[in-house]
Amino acid sequence: MQEHKGRRVLVSLVKFFPLFLFALLVIVFKLDLLLAAPLATFTAAAVFMLVNRANFDRAFSHALDAARKIVLIFFILMFAYGVAECFMATGVGASLIILALKLGVSARMVAPVSILVTCLLSVATGSSWGTFAACAPIFLWLNHLVGGDVILTVCAVAGGSCFGDNIGMISDVTVLSCGMQDVKIIDRVKHQLVWCVSCLVVSLLIFYLAGSHLPAVHGDVQQALDRIPPEAYTALEEQRPSAMLLLEQVKNGVPYYMVVPMFLVIVMSFLGIHTLLCLGIGMVSSLVLGTLAGTVSIHSWLHELLYAGFSDAGSWVIVMMMWVSAFGGIMNAMNAFDPLSRGVVRLSRNHHQLLGWCGMICLLGNVALADEAAQVATMSPIIRDIVKKNVKTNSDQDDYRLRLRLATFTSSMGIYGSQLIPWHCFPVFFASIANAVYPIRAQGFSPMDIISKNYLSFLIVGSILLLTFTGWDRYIPGFGLPDGICLKTAEDRDR
Repeated sequence: MQEHKGRRVLVSLVKFFPLFLFALLVIVFKLDLLLAAPLATFTAAAVFMLVNRANFDRAFSHALDAARKIVLIFFILMFAYGVAECFMATGVGASLIILALKLGVSARMVAPVSILVTCLLSVATGSSWGTFAACAPIFLWLNHLVGGDVILTVCAVAGGSCFGDNIGMISDVTVLSCGMQDVKIIDRVKHQLVWCVSCLVVSLLIFYLAGSHLPAVHGDVQQALDRIPPEAYTALEEQRPSAMLLLEQVKNGVPYYMVVPMFLVIVMSFLGIHTLLCLGIGMVSSLVLGTLAGTVSIHSWLHELLYAGFSDAGSWVIVMMMWVSAFGGIMNAMNAFDPLSRGVVRLSRNHHQLLGWCGMICLLGNVALADEAAQVATMSPIIRDIVKKNVKTNSDQDDYRLRLRLATFTSSMGIYGSQLIPWHCFPVFFASIANAVYPIRAQGFSPMDIISKNYLSFLIVGSILLLTFTGWDRYIPGFGLPDGICLKTAEDRDR
C-alpha cells in the first residue's frame, strides 16, 4: 500500500516536470517563449510516452488537438494586430491623448490624468507595451515640469497601459483568454465592464488623494514634449518605433475626428457583429479618415501597417500560442494537474471558493511562467476542467457564464497579476522604458518601483479574488455567478 502510494507520488512529480522545466527556461535562463515552449512541449511528449507507454504519434496528437481548437484565435489575432498598427499610426491613438490632455494637468492631477489617458489609448490600440512607450515620455516629463511624484506617475502609466489588455476588444490576451474558454469577446467585456470601470474609478480617487499634497500649478504639454531629450527618442526608435510615430503626432496635432474608428469598433461589437468584421471596420475606417487627415495613404496602409500587423502576429505571438497550447494539451491529456485539482476541491466548501481558487491558480501560473500569454494558454484548460468536473449547473447558459468568469480570471491575473511580479516581463519592460525616456532620475527605475504604487493592479487582482471567494460579486451588475449552482457531490462526479 505504502509502495503503491509512493509510486503514485513519483509519477505525479514526473508528470509535473515539464511545467517546472518551462518555468526554469523562462525565468532562470531567460529563454524566449518561442524557444521555451517547444522544448517544454517535447519534454511533455516524452513524459507522456513514458507514463502511458505510448508512441510519439499518440502523444503529439493531443498537442495537435489543442492547437486546432484555437485556430479562429489566430485569424482574430492577425486582425487585432492590424487594427492596433492602424490605430497607432493613423492618428487614432494620438487624437485620444490630445483630447484627454485638454483637461489640464497639474502636479496633483498628472497621475490621475495619465492613468485615464493610458486606459483610453490601451483600449484603442490593444497594446500595453506600445501605450506605455508612447505615454511614459509625455507624462514623466510633464510630471517633472509641474513637480509631481515621479513614482506615482510611472505607476499610473503602467496600470493604465494594461487596461485595454484586460477589457479591450483587440488585445492578444483578451482574444486568447476568450478563445480558450470558448466565449465571445463582447460577452466577456459586458460581464466585467462594471467591475473594471469601478476599479478604475476607485484607483483614480486613490491616485488623486496620494498626490493631493502636491502643487496645483498647471504644466504645458508642448513644453514637456520639447524637454524630452534626443536620447529618449533614440531609445524609443529602437524599442518601440510605433510609439515614436504616435509621439510625433501628439506633438504636431491630428484632427479630433480620428477617434471615430475606435468607437466604431466598440459600437459594432456591442451590436453583436462578428469580431473579425468589427476589426475589419476599424482598419478600413482608419484608412478613410486617416487619408482625409493626411496621416496615411492606401499604399502605406496596405504595405506598411497591415503588413506589419499581420507579420508581427505571425512571426511571434501566433507561433508561440500554438506551442503553448500544444504543451497544455499534452499536459492535460496525461492528467498532470490532477493533484492540483484535487487539492483545490479539498480546500473549497462551496462553488465560490472553488472559483476563487481557480483565480489563484492563474496567478500562480503567471508567477511560475512569467508571461501572461503562456499563463492563459496553459492554465485555461486546467481551470475549465476543474469547474466542469466539480460545479453542478442547471443549464448551458450557466456553463457559459462560468466560462466568462474563467476567461476574466486568466486575463486579469495574466495582465494585472504580471505587474505585481518583479521578474515578470511587464514590470521589467516598463522599468527599462522609463529609464530610457527619463534618464535624469539618479537611482533610475526598477521593477519594484513599477509595483510599489500600482494601485489599479492591486485593486483588479485583489477585488476579483475577494468578490469571488465571498460571493459578493452578485452585488456588481453583470458580474455575479449564476444562481442555483453548487459543488457536485461524489455521486455526481461518478456519474
